[in-house]
Amino acid sequence: MAMKISMLLSYAGGFKEAVAEVAELEKAGLDQIWVPEAYSFDAPSAMGYLAARTERITIASGILPIYSRTPTLLAMTAAGIDYLSDGRCMLGLGASGPQVIEGFHGVPYTHPVPRMREIIEICRQVWRRERVNHDGRHYQIPLPQNQGTGLGKPLKLINHPVREDIPIAIASLGEKSVAMTAELADAWLPAFYTARAADAVWGDALKQGLARRDPGRPPLEIYAGGGVAIGSGLEAMRNLARPQIALYVGGMGARQKNFYNQIFTRSGYGDAAREIQDLYLSGDKKGAEAAIPDTYLEENSLIGEEAFVRDRLQALQESGVTALNVGFMAQTSAERVKICERLRNLVDTL
Repeated sequence: MAMKISMLLSYAGGFKEAVAEVAELEKAGLDQIWVPEAYSFDAPSAMGYLAARTERITIASGILPIYSRTPTLLAMTAAGIDYLSDGRCMLGLGASGPQVIEGFHGVPYTHPVPRMREIIEICRQVWRRERVNHDGRHYQIPLPQNQGTGLGKPLKLINHPVREDIPIAIASLGEKSVAMTAELADAWLPAFYTARAADAVWGDALKQGLARRDPGRPPLEIYAGGGVAIGSGLEAMRNLARPQIALYVGGMGARQKNFYNQIFTRSGYGDAAREIQDLYLSGDKKGAEAAIPDTYLEENSLIGEEAFVRDRLQALQESGVTALNVGFMAQTSAERVKICERLRNLVDTL
């Protein structure tokens, strides 16, 4: 089966304009759209609008932070969007980080992995229309009698969902989180994934999780890719990724608690990871950008001659990637649609 093509929705140029473009990209072969949230507008509102303006693509939250909603509300939201879209929702979940969760939502950032495990279990109860009973370490539903008013009782979702098992994607990085993803989720959205280093960085965690996976569940989908531009003389466009890579590898989290820096190191770029971080934290952002090796930009993109892009796609596929997560590197909507068509044609011939 050909790899699916997905992309992150960017509405810097206007939300309705972005959605109109997604409708054209859908015709060109786009299979899935990820709708971000962070501390911007909420994702579900945009997902509902996309459901009305598209016909085929999967509409995925990319991602909803688990601390910002109760587990049952996450389940209700996914079921509602699945209903609006005739079964095209994917619930993308992530832990986000303490800066957003504590700084914007005012909620303690604690125990992300076990919380995620409980949330997945509760969501699937809701979608099966079971009376929700969950006595976990982090979530107790209904609330125990000795808390609140004592009037809580088990309830089930009023509506009948379109599907009783909506796909769940998890954006995870750490070993325990990736193992839990491989065990329980339907899709995995990693960051800084390269085909060459995938096994060294993620292999053990994936093996641990897959060994515990319910054999009745479909295989885990893995999304990775990078920027896309296909043609001659486009290699310089890889440099457009430098600011974001420098930000994440150099400036995300504390010096000793930067997962992105650790992934970069385990991908074989340890010296560069230290230099990027030192420069970025000292305030030299341009220097940090320049310290990113050209070889990493090459590995982490789909930018170049058609033969190069085909080789990168084959490498991703051989490493276990089942779906692409890409960005179309062009200035206009029409150009991005053309790139999508070319990528679709390439993917379908692998």
